[in-house]
Amino acid sequence: MPAKPLIGVTTYLDPAAWGVWDMRAALLPEVYPRLVQGAGGIAAMLPPDAPAVAADAVARLDGLVVAGGADVDPARYGADRDPRTGPAADERDAWELALIEAALAHGTPVLGICRGMQLLNVALGGTLVQHLDGHTGGVGVFGAHTVKPVPGTRYASLVAEAVTVPTYHHQAVDRLGTGLTPSAHAEDGTVEAVELSGGPAGGRWALGVQWHPEMDADLRVMQGLVAASA
Repeated sequence: MPAKPLIGVTTYLDPAAWGVWDMRAALLPEVYPRLVQGAGGIAAMLPPDAPAVAADAVARLDGLVVAGGADVDPARYGADRDPRTGPAADERDAWELALIEAALAHGTPVLGICRGMQLLNVALGGTLVQHLDGHTGGVGVFGAHTVKPVPGTRYASLVAEAVTVPTYHHQAVDRLGTGLTPSAHAEDGTVEAVELSGGPAGGRWALGVQWHPEMDADLRVMQGLVAASA
């Protein structure tokens, strides 16, 4: 029986309390490793580290998931800060950008979730909308809405039909990064998934989704990453 692929999932550093402990911790909601495990992979947590060691970390992984979380610092894409943009997470931005760059250089499959999709876009020279107004499904609240795949894309090869997905939208892709193409949209036209060009059969495997597949029972997106990583 072939070994299960090792999938690294990025985490964040925040104050936390459990049992008798109250201190800063490397946090990752349980739903992320459960999604990896349910799709047939082994999950490994990747807390922020020195960007210089990102290539060494990626070399030990079969696949990479960049998890959701805080807003990307607008300075990373050369924009002034909107007052509605959240505080910068410099340590995490630097680490995850280095991981993405190393994974793309190494040919390691990448899945970006929400913030992870936005960071994938920024890593490739794209920009972000810092605050969505009037978006389908609401802004800054957990909700759900329909996303429709773009025919012929890698995402469409995984999920061929329009589906309702769990979302928590605040920011979104604006100008696409080099080599990225939209692979799903919301009903209002918001880009809901991006991928490196080349379609299902070509190019490096890199996909970003704006929604939160870890909050859903649908395993197909993660199964796509795990299959590409095997």
